[in-house]
Amino acid sequence: MSDGDRPRAAVLAEAAQAAGYAPSVHNTQPWRWRAAGEALDLFAVRERQLDVADPEGRLLAISCGTAVQHARVALAAEGWTVAVARMPDPADRDHLARITLTGRTAVTPEAMRHFQTMRLRHTDRRPVSDTPVRPEAIAAIREAVTASGIDLHVLTGDQILELAAAASHADKVETEDPEQREELAYWVGGDRPEGTGVPDAVIPSQAPQTTVPGRDFVRAGTLTVGSGHDRAAAYAIMYGPGDELADWLLAGEALSAGWLAATELGVTVLPFSSVIEIPGTRHTLRGMLSDLGYPYLVLRLGTADPDHPGPPHTPRLRADQTIDVIAG
Repeated sequence: MSDGDRPRAAVLAEAAQAAGYAPSVHNTQPWRWRAAGEALDLFAVRERQLDVADPEGRLLAISCGTAVQHARVALAAEGWTVAVARMPDPADRDHLARITLTGRTAVTPEAMRHFQTMRLRHTDRRPVSDTPVRPEAIAAIREAVTASGIDLHVLTGDQILELAAAASHADKVETEDPEQREELAYWVGGDRPEGTGVPDAVIPSQAPQTTVPGRDFVRAGTLTVGSGHDRAAAYAIMYGPGDELADWLLAGEALSAGWLAATELGVTVLPFSSVIEIPGTRHTLRGMLSDLGYPYLVLRLGTADPDHPGPPHTPRLRADQTIDVIAG
């Protein structure tokens, strides 16, 4: 049987399985796929939503958007063109997306490179090296993000200091909130579902020396951070014109595309979501954008330290926990 003769459900299920490599807030993987006929449907799994930090589901939508883009990359690497419908069922807010096969196409080297990069991409919370990211690399990352209809604003030096104050405030608010601490503890060391969450191996063993503080996980991990700093890092805000669930889903697709482009260019990406979770700091970010759009996420872009291996990949749920295949 040739690739073109394979059952469509099998093709779609494999794409959904590849989408499991997608990044998600606290590695919650808050999605479930259904492969049936010519379509792959994505549903939110509210049991893996951050009810305290993300009550409106913004970060859940971003997480699911990265999975949508990963599935599209996997299908392109198999020679399929697709159409994507976001929020296809107005009566079901958990039905976030439908990917429909529309035809066959040649597999390009770029498509294969993106697919291979999905397995290499990871989150590195260590300080970056003293080598600044090349301007042409930032331009290429921005191009990948904007191709999805989302923009990327690179912060000035003064804005980075403003971001540092906002991140510090957001961290203080969350770590002093007992419910926030309880929810965070569940995903970084509690009785969370196997294959999810943030293991100690990817959490710094001590607070890194940074201008912009990262999330305080309220526990030390085992990831050695070294003596580096983030002075050479660039910071950017992903933003867009809308604040609906479909907009945040699209932002997740743009995040995935930009992150894959960055990985191929040797640039590390560290998302900052705590400043999005707190309404006051989210308003501060919007001010940095001169109210031109809604901020979706802050990204730290840097060059990894070549002398130290990066952290391991975070665990993943099994395919049978995230995919339903409907025969027929």
